[in-house]
Amino acid sequence: MKQNPFDILAAEYEAWFIENKVLFQSELLALKRVVPIDKKGVEIGIGTGIFAEQLGIRYGIDPSEKMLLYARQRGLEVQQGVAEQLPYENQSFDFAALITSLCFVDDPEYALKEVYRILKYKGELIIAILDKETPFGKFQEGGKRNDPFYKHARFFSVPEIKDLMDNNNIKITQIVQTLVDPATSKIENPTNGFGKGTFVVIKGVKVNNVC
Repeated sequence: MKQNPFDILAAEYEAWFIENKVLFQSELLALKRVVPIDKKGVEIGIGTGIFAEQLGIRYGIDPSEKMLLYARQRGLEVQQGVAEQLPYENQSFDFAALITSLCFVDDPEYALKEVYRILKYKGELIIAILDKETPFGKFQEGGKRNDPFYKHARFFSVPEIKDLMDNNNIKITQIVQTLVDPATSKIENPTNGFGKGTFVVIKGVKVNNVC
């Protein structure tokens, strides 16, 4: 990441989830459809740990030390670092999650190679994105220059994520979407597939065991 806006926006990041509880709860419902329970997981780009805390993910890494202060207050075991150089041993996690964080990674291809390395055989990778091919995703893409959080982001489409996972021996097993209407005042129940919901969660499994 060339510039990390979260170093100066950690408080604003936390406040966003308080102010947008409906969106946050909708995203959590989608993630809970795919995140394993009672397994050892790591969130890459854990930020303040607001998702990890709700999803039972104990470990995490993030480049922003100020964001990690919040995560530590939540009792999470976190380290400062980047996705392209994960400070974990080979085959040490049952699953890994990147929740709207891949868009901030300098080298997504290499990051997935690192994720593959730390996953156990048949370990699972969960990637959540704001789908740039949806109407709201296109709106976000067009206005990101003025957005303090996404100014430096690279948004993805679901086919792009599928290609990244395929290239790294991760077989997609499930895709879930939500926020068909990001302006809704009601919590949305997630549905399978993609193409309608702005928030999409793609889950895959490590199919080989070569590191």
